[in-house]
Amino acid sequence: MFAIIQASGRQFRVEPGAVIEIAGHGHELGAELSFDQVLLVGRDAGEITAGAPFVSGARVLGRVDSEDRGPKVRVFKKKRRKQYRRTKGHRDFITRVRIMDITV
Repeated sequence: MFAIIQASGRQFRVEPGAVIEIAGHGHELGAELSFDQVLLVGRDAGEITAGAPFVSGARVLGRVDSEDRGPKVRVFKKKRRKQYRRTKGHRDFITRVRIMDITV
């Protein structure tokens, strides 16, 4: 069984036991998360249930594995012939979530 969920502005294809990285922080380690925005559910028999936009009654349960910071992103701005160059950077917080169960 698999599902396609929408979390933190992105879409993920998840299965029980999979680990996804979502943006944001502030969750305790081991905390249970519930994703209600399920776009599609595929069963082992080949049945596919698509939502419009979400599948009603479907939920994906996950547990927070760890929190970390992502890779450094460099932002470089330049305007040619104007002597303008700026370099900035940032690192986003990411949360690793292990998918436990998919319920329909």
